[in-house]
Amino acid sequence: MENTDKWIYTDMDMERRVLELGFLPFFRCGIRGFSIEEMTAPELWFSDEEDGPWEWKGPVIREGHCAYGKMFNKKAGYVSLEWLPDLLNYRRSRHYAKDEDTAALDDVVLQTIISEGSTTVKELRRLLGFVKGRGRKSAYEPVDDMPEVGKVSLEPILTRLMMGLRVVIADFEYNVDKHGRPYGWGVARYTTPEALYGNMRPNRTPENSFERIYGHLRSLFPDAPEKRIMDLIG
Repeated sequence: MENTDKWIYTDMDMERRVLELGFLPFFRCGIRGFSIEEMTAPELWFSDEEDGPWEWKGPVIREGHCAYGKMFNKKAGYVSLEWLPDLLNYRRSRHYAKDEDTAALDDVVLQTIISEGSTTVKELRRLLGFVKGRGRKSAYEPVDDMPEVGKVSLEPILTRLMMGLRVVIADFEYNVDKHGRPYGWGVARYTTPEALYGNMRPNRTPENSFERIYGHLRSLFPDAPEKRIMDLIG
């Protein structure tokens, strides 16, 4: 994983590495060299002159060969469409909400995203009635005793939905200057894997999917600590 010939210099390089490995965290994950952060040519990780991994996220998603979201221990990363069905199959057999109330709130957000097709956080807040007096109401009523805006953060909810592979990031949207050039941090647009890629469930049990993923990661990293492998699988 330290071979500089495999370093990422372009968005095509980044996509190629995801397709080669099947799974690729964006940030360091405890397995040396196994992240876009560590594979990127140092001068491009944060550059004022050239685009780098931060700007390439949207283009790689739009190519349609890799899914992106907070999928690795609540941190961002990619999975190739070759491996997405098994990861989805396994993750959907698990529960990421701590209790029934949290699960109910997660489902309200999920059903809103499904109804809309895709949304940003700002759109979700409006649809769920977090912004009073503006916009139309959601088709989905808030759960009983839902806290007011400022007391509910959508980020943990979306992270749980992404960890469970109920939701992925469809693209990033940017503000545009007077010359038509995008600037600033991209705003994520959320959707479901089914809306973006179609039905992804394989004809296998979640346990079989886990075994396939575990075997693949073990073959890539035979000396990695067991905990690190399990953290990646989620």
